[in-house]
Amino acid sequence: MTGLRKYIKAQPVLVISLLLAAATMFIIPPDKEYIGYCNRTVLIELFALMAAVAGLRSIGIFDKLTKVLLSKTGTVRRLGAVLTLICFFSAMLVTNDVALITFVPLTLLIFGSINDSKSLILTVVLETAASNLGSMMTPVGNPQNLFLYDKYGLTAMTFLKTMLPVGVVGLAAVMGLTLLLPKDKCKAPESKDTEIPKLKAAVYTGLFLVCIAAVFRLIPDWGCLIAAVAAAVICDIKLLGKVDYALLATFVGFFVFVGNIARIEAVSDFFSRILTGRELISGALLSQVISNVPAAVMLAEFTDNGTQLLLGVDIGGFGTLIASLASLISFQIYRKDKNAQTGRYFAVFSVINFALLALLLGVQFLIG
Repeated sequence: MTGLRKYIKAQPVLVISLLLAAATMFIIPPDKEYIGYCNRTVLIELFALMAAVAGLRSIGIFDKLTKVLLSKTGTVRRLGAVLTLICFFSAMLVTNDVALITFVPLTLLIFGSINDSKSLILTVVLETAASNLGSMMTPVGNPQNLFLYDKYGLTAMTFLKTMLPVGVVGLAAVMGLTLLLPKDKCKAPESKDTEIPKLKAAVYTGLFLVCIAAVFRLIPDWGCLIAAVAAAVICDIKLLGKVDYALLATFVGFFVFVGNIARIEAVSDFFSRILTGRELISGALLSQVISNVPAAVMLAEFTDNGTQLLLGVDIGGFGTLIASLASLISFQIYRKDKNAQTGRYFAVFSVINFALLALLLGVQFLIG
């Protein structure tokens, strides 16, 4: 029971998705239509992307890049700004959760060495916000983007035009907040140079490029699956064990749940009525309580306005701590620090994130 409680606490969204799927099975018993519930393309592309990023991270490419960038900083303010920008741009390609898993521990190490707990909290919160903003900007930035991009058959240009205004305003706001950091002198801690294996770097980079090509529909989705398995066989079979299967299972659970409730006529009619013309606010509000990934999967079944729903769930990633799973990840990493001040962190996080939620919703309402 203790192990079960720990697992539920560690994977609450997965557990909820599976419980919801199981509950709806009593209403709509399993049949041949279940096969069509799951979006195969999204699951394959997510799997391959996670494998590619795990591989690149394992050989130290992100650490090397970070060291080069940090060598250019000299003050706490500049350090915080650089880390924030790193999270923003890296999240565009490697997803917001991977960006935070990579750079928040490094931030804890650096700020621990200069003994500045107040600046640490603000920096981690800004890194989290920047990662969520950066991930909004590309189809591969987060799971809900990949799902909606494929679900509605969006083009790269449509996606960029939709997300660019709020992304630019959000980044400007976050970078403005880095001015609250002090100008105290600091430097990054010394670390050993490690040799990056060229073969693995080439294979993992190739896999990542294959994933990008599949996302933009230049090659079929099964190409990703073959490339991911081949990369693991060539370089490190353990790579397949580093994929976040809990996230994939979460998608499957919500696919089944949403597929079933869509077949209940009264429920389908209800959601269709309340969503029409309200995709932006509905996506943002629902994300506050169940997070933006399941909100996207759930609401997409009941509306044809993919761009407004995309904006709603991505903007909805700001606000509560659970609105974006990436935000929860950075909090979990921070609270394990021996000098963590979780109360202060939660207060700073809430003020900044609800302000960003209001700002981005206001910007989108103004531009229509």
